[in-house]
Amino acid sequence: MPVPKPAPRADFGQPIDDYFAKQPPNLRAILEQIRSIIDEVAPDATSSIKWGQPFYAIGGAMTCAVTAHKAHVNLVLSGPTDAFADPDHRLIGEGKSGRHLKLTQIEDLPVDQVRGWVQTAAELARKAAKN
Repeated sequence: MPVPKPAPRADFGQPIDDYFAKQPPNLRAILEQIRSIIDEVAPDATSSIKWGQPFYAIGGAMTCAVTAHKAHVNLVLSGPTDAFADPDHRLIGEGKSGRHLKLTQIEDLPVDQVRGWVQTAAELARKAAKN
């Protein structure tokens, strides 16, 4: 007997504004700064809630996601691990689908590096969307 598919989450595809608004001020500041960088570097990216978290995509291909946890924020970058230049070893994760940056305070946000990483993820998503 086939296993039934779970129903989609009620927030699936919803705008991300409510997610940001619900976060504590210290995490919201990090999320908003990352959002600003994504909007600047990848203006063609669309955002929506998937799996309860804000995801960005270009042409249907995942670009990145931002997730808030109890004490930190993750920027999840989609793409092969070797695609992201990281001389300071800030990115973690060696999965085949990407890497992430974990931040606990806004002062630790490497703005220029995040711009570069989001640009790389956006370029990879644009290529994937064409295929």
